[in-house]
Amino acid sequence: MEKRATPTIYLAGDSTMANKGANDGATDGWGQYLSKYVTAPVVNKAVGGRSARSYTNEGRFTDIANLIKSGDIVVIEFGHNDGGSPTTATDNGRSDCPGTGEETCKSGKDGSTVYTFGHYVKAAAKTYIAKGATVVVGSQTPNNAWEGGVFSTAAPKFVAYAAQAGKEIGTGATFVDHFQAVLNAYKKLGNAKTNAFFPNDHTHTSPAGADLVAQAFAQAIEVKLNGTTPIVPYLRSGNPTVW
Repeated sequence: MEKRATPTIYLAGDSTMANKGANDGATDGWGQYLSKYVTAPVVNKAVGGRSARSYTNEGRFTDIANLIKSGDIVVIEFGHNDGGSPTTATDNGRSDCPGTGEETCKSGKDGSTVYTFGHYVKAAAKTYIAKGATVVVGSQTPNNAWEGGVFSTAAPKFVAYAAQAGKEIGTGATFVDHFQAVLNAYKKLGNAKTNAFFPNDHTHTSPAGADLVAQAFAQAIEVKLNGTTPIVPYLRSGNPTVW
């Protein structure tokens, strides 16, 4: 497959990564700001409200597979919309089957087969790797860690699930604990400054907050928080240190 002179970085995720975030006019996703901190072109394919399951079923992972060339990099980061139970009659089409392996469930709404978070992430990653790309699995961004004025380090289960998926994919994939990187930044900022980044709720950040989340991601890559990722050679010099 043809290889670009400089790889393109594709982003797959939810509203915390997507352009305009939750589309409420006050928030934005961090994917919009990553290009400030890397020299490679960034194509943000994140879509608000999506989970690993719905992104799969809507063909969005496939859309990226049809675009990538050998040497490209795909960042996969989900978790905010993956919780809940798919087996109820009110299945929202986003909840993954509980578990960390190849467990399956039946949707209580339409009887379709539902897989685990790890299954969806690994299946997409392996498709990209087979086409000559590399994959970075990121853990979801934290909610407002200072909500209520007390700093919380509690991590949703999908943070561990993302780490496990990154490990199990094997050659061609790496994991970045974006959750921990952003948490470090929020701790350093403190209560008032962190709360100012959340104008509407405890999940979606203002544009300034989204920029910080992108900076924390770049710093995690720079310091090799979880090992060396393929993005390292494309970091800009002089990026901010936020934690």
